Amino acid sequence: MPAFETTSLVTKRLLLRALTPGDAEALFAVFSNPEVVRYWSSTPWTEMEQAHKYIATAEQDLLSGSALRFGIEVAATGQLAGQIVLHHFDWGNRRCEVGYALARPHWRKGYLTEALGAMLEHGFSALQLNRVEADIDPRNAASAKPLERLGFRQEGLLRERWIVGGEICDTAFYGLLKSDWDGPGLR
Repeated sequence: MPAFETTSLVTKRLLLRALTPGDAEALFAVFSNPEVVRYWSSTPWTEMEQAHKYIATAEQDLLSGSALRFGIEVAATGQLAGQIVLHHFDWGNRRCEVGYALARPHWRKGYLTEALGAMLEHGFSALQLNRVEADIDPRNAASAKPLERLGFRQEGLLRERWIVGGEICDTAFYGLLKSDWDGPGLR
């Protein structure tokens, strides 16, 4: 897949844009917070270098077309609130996975649902995806809510799929089809 043509998406309150080196401090604040990554598939970041590597990888992924990783910027303040990504593309089957993380101060403001909606619209229209999948810890109700609000269905439970920081965790597997997205009442 060639480089992604779209490098930003605009919503009512957010700018979804490519990550830049200037985002390292804000990104580190997101992924170093144990509360934010409590149900993530890796432990909290401990060094700023992890943020720099993540941003460099995001840039390479964007250029190679292997992942579309955006910072979630609050338009009114210019503050980076988190990140969202479409990744693990299977172009032959027109599907991918979605992932996201939002800084603690930006929880419960509807930003994640707004950002996720924009990414899904882009995925189903511009990228012509047929299916988007999400893998979340079933204990993470706050992560499930925006998925369900936007039409994802829980399709299964994968027992003891992850071992993160010595803790064995399950996966709740969600899926959304283009036909679900195009159906009545979702947008």
